[in-house]
Amino acid sequence: MQFGHSLTSAPPLESLPAFLTAARLGSLSAAAQELGVTHGAVSRRVHAIEQWSGTRLFDRHGRGVSLTAAGELFARTAERSVWAITAIAEDIRAANATGRLRLSVLPSVARLWLVPRLPGLQGSPPDLSIRILTEHQLAGLDKREADLAIRFGTGVWPGTDAALLLPERLVPIATPEIAARVSDPASILQLPLLHDGDGRDWRSWFRAVGVGYRPRGGEHRFDDYDLTLAAAEAGLGITLARRPLADAFLKSSRLGEVGAPAIASERGHYVAVRTGEARTDVLRLRDRLIAAAQS
Repeated sequence: MQFGHSLTSAPPLESLPAFLTAARLGSLSAAAQELGVTHGAVSRRVHAIEQWSGTRLFDRHGRGVSLTAAGELFARTAERSVWAITAIAEDIRAANATGRLRLSVLPSVARLWLVPRLPGLQGSPPDLSIRILTEHQLAGLDKREADLAIRFGTGVWPGTDAALLLPERLVPIATPEIAARVSDPASILQLPLLHDGDGRDWRSWFRAVGVGYRPRGGEHRFDDYDLTLAAAEAGLGITLARRPLADAFLKSSRLGEVGAPAIASERGHYVAVRTGEARTDVLRLRDRLIAAAQS
């Protein structure tokens, strides 16, 4: 295996716990007590980090230590890296544990649809342990970054077997105040449009109802669909309900359909596994996801 950088340029890794603990507690003595080593050992390890960085990372004073500007930057970066390594280790252990599965899913789908169904997906009594990986990018199933994925699109991704989970219907929704301003599909163009992502759904909807549409100023775009729904509920404009994904949100909100047609979306949510996947636990979770969607 080849690595992009020489490990000889890495910081003294055995010193990182002492540095990060001292940074968190603001005291070398307190860090030594928490780590179960001597004050001198912590001081030497912090000094080794400072020698490696070529700059002073702590200001020493009578009450303890405080991070310099360089120390703040290094501490934040080092802490993120340690957490990333920890997460990778957990994923590796999860992949080797029977019944422990990693499910990659968009954050909005996790919040709006997946999380309320977790108890049923885990089984009764539980026979599957599911770790939800919320991420916008597509997890590499072929690289074993996840065991399954719920993906949004047309259902075709290289190296995967995908089954339709949630087909979608698109219908405009808004608060009662904004809905009152809609007289026909064309009148929606006079209102601020709220987009989930690249605006493809609105383009599809206007094309289906025979209204010409070009993006214009004053339109809002959001990365997560549930943020789009929240913006519509706040009265920022009109958006498309992606049903049934939005159904639970709509039941408890002020939003309602505006009297415009609903259309079938060109895309949907699919549950994907690696091509030729044969692990029983993975296939069991896939089947439970499909059953949950159908019910």
